[in-house]
Amino acid sequence: MVSIVGRRVEVETSEGKKYQGNLKGIDEKMDLILDDIFGAGDKVFKIVINGTFVKEIRLVEQPFDLRALAERLSRVFPGLVKVREDIGAIIVMDKIKVTENGVVEGGGLAADRVKAVYNEFVKAK
Repeated sequence: MVSIVGRRVEVETSEGKKYQGNLKGIDEKMDLILDDIFGAGDKVFKIVINGTFVKEIRLVEQPFDLRALAERLSRVFPGLVKVREDIGAIIVMDKIKVTENGVVEGGGLAADRVKAVYNEFVKAK
């Protein structure tokens, strides 16, 4: 569930109400915090939904495909690419960290090459 925090979701409650917004937070009881809400009426900017009323949560945007990017990076850096889905990142050469936002850690020529592969991947998508 943590992997969809920050994503646009649609939540249906047990009462049949539907809310679409950015999932800002979730706790162990499935309580949700949504902002930038659509479908909740006028003047609602943020809402907290009690987890006992959550019937369904749907991701309404296509998730970033870490595995496909890792495959592409493996062509350039064979044997040096690890996918860490638990942290939503790819680790290249044990020193360059790539997320859906690009290279977030690491530098040098290898990091520049990783950035180029990432940019080509995003452009193709």
